[in-house]
Amino acid sequence: MAASTSTTLDDLFANIIMQARFTAEEQSLMAGLITRYDIGNVAGTTIQVPKYPAITAADLTEGTDLTSTTVSTSSVSVTVAEVGAQVLLTDMAAMGAGNPAQELGTVLGNAIATKMDKDIIALFDGFSTSLGAAGQEVTVADLFKAAATLRNAKAQGEYVAVVHPYHAYQLSANLTNTFANPNGGDLQNEAMRSGFVGSIAGIDVYQSANITVDGNGDAKGLCFAREAMCMAMKRDFNLETERDASNRAFELNATAVYGVGELDDSYGVELFFDATL
Repeated sequence: MAASTSTTLDDLFANIIMQARFTAEEQSLMAGLITRYDIGNVAGTTIQVPKYPAITAADLTEGTDLTSTTVSTSSVSVTVAEVGAQVLLTDMAAMGAGNPAQELGTVLGNAIATKMDKDIIALFDGFSTSLGAAGQEVTVADLFKAAATLRNAKAQGEYVAVVHPYHAYQLSANLTNTFANPNGGDLQNEAMRSGFVGSIAGIDVYQSANITVDGNGDAKGLCFAREAMCMAMKRDFNLETERDASNRAFELNATAVYGVGELDDSYGVELFFDATL
């Protein structure tokens, strides 16, 4: 009599792992927007990220020696830890209808991706500079102000903003309001055609439902440069299977080992605005 065993289900598990890994990589918005340090080959669970101060160059006089400048570094510590999610795939489910490989892979990948995003988003509240107030709707002018603040702080690289979907709606509505923005041009036209917020004031605007709305209907987004925050990745998404014979099932264990931290406080501007429709 033929029987389905862990060996005959190898292809199913391979599909689950492939789908889960793909989903985790594709669905994690925040991980791709900040500085990442891969420390899989580094011993220990804590990394020290050095921070170098700016120094000033001076005019020179011919025949006069240069004066040395003392450079004192500070550092940011980032500690990594495990996160994980488990799904039980019963024998009956594996033999049933549908596509359990894709469905369970998506569920597990989403779980890890969401956890990564929420851990990074939790850092938004730690930045000292903040725009907005409770009950106030965000406008395009607020993004211009955030960009100016970052440029004044000499934040390097490209700027991005991650906001709640209701913030994105408010920005789109403000952008497409021809009375508030009579000279919106191509960006205004594109927003009216497709609802795409796009790049405003040199800031690429993203939206994430993983941003929490507080009890008063307000939420905190962030406008930042890549070096505002970092992720230390000890071990990226991993999925292991284990047979649970008494349950007639397989445990699908998805894990990752990483840590997140704020690198430079002046490289981020909190966007605290109303998040209701």
